[in-house]
Amino acid sequence: MSSNDTFLAVYLGSMNGARMAAWHALPEAERRAKEQQGMAAWGAWVEKHQSVIVEMGGPLGKTKKVDANGIADITNQLTGFTVVRAASQEAAAKLFENHPHFAIFPGDSVEIMPVLPIPGR
Repeated sequence: MSSNDTFLAVYLGSMNGARMAAWHALPEAERRAKEQQGMAAWGAWVEKHQSVIVEMGGPLGKTKKVDANGIADITNQLTGFTVVRAASQEAAAKLFENHPHFAIFPGDSVEIMPVLPIPGR
């Protein structure tokens, strides 16, 4: 996973943001309907782009941070990831335009970054 055509897409969202608050304020039946709509749209996105998806990835759970001070529970905005292949970072980013993560679900954005080769290898 270190060629120039491999990109990590990280899904971001805030559990305390306005989009999530609005999502939770929806009547339960409406929220469940949007969940079904979102999952169908996400499945269609996967099917459309299956030839460039290297690793489907998935949702991310609670976070532990490890540093010189030890191990601690933290929160961040990372909610999931996918790895794709594309001719350029711009092309990879275009794969995520209007993605269900933020077009239907209350996610904030998707950030795309190249997976770089390990120096010296």
